Amino acid sequence: MDMLQAKAVVEAILFAMGDSVEVSKLADVTELTVKEIKGLLAQMQEEYEGSGRGIYIMELEDSVQLCTKPDMYEYLIKIAKTPRKLTLTDSVLETLSIIAYKQPVTRLEIERIRGVSCDHALNKLLEYDLVTELGRLDAPGRPLLFGTTEQFLRCFGVKSIDDLPELSTVQVEEFKLQAEAEASLQLNI
Repeated sequence: MDMLQAKAVVEAILFAMGDSVEVSKLADVTELTVKEIKGLLAQMQEEYEGSGRGIYIMELEDSVQLCTKPDMYEYLIKIAKTPRKLTLTDSVLETLSIIAYKQPVTRLEIERIRGVSCDHALNKLLEYDLVTELGRLDAPGRPLLFGTTEQFLRCFGVKSIDDLPELSTVQVEEFKLQAEAEASLQLNI
């Protein structure tokens, strides 16, 4: 398969799938190496940017996805219904951050860190497809393990969980003090 045809095949696959596709699968389909596919994807991205197109190729860990450029959003909402807006309360965001930094993590570990039940927050995160069940811990009761999804990466604009900002020891201590203060307030009520 020549590179022009491979480019057309990759573009068709990414468009039709509407979701991320592993780079290795694109290599298999086109019978190119992963290195050649990565070069082809980079070339396609340059062409999209250079010609002022409304799409781009987003990298998500070892996958790629064809996406609409963010500055096209205002035009999209004129033709489509307004997309459902995710409403993340403080408790949902706290739970999400614990999962993002500690994954894979069990419900019990999340509740131990937060000091309160996380059932509602976890259900919301599952509903919004920001977290997923990763399997079960090999321990008594075989509790579920939770981790973030590609949707989480998309929503927060990071390529991988390794790109999340690092927490300094000062921030960690501040968070502990805030959590202890909240826990003592809840006990006094």
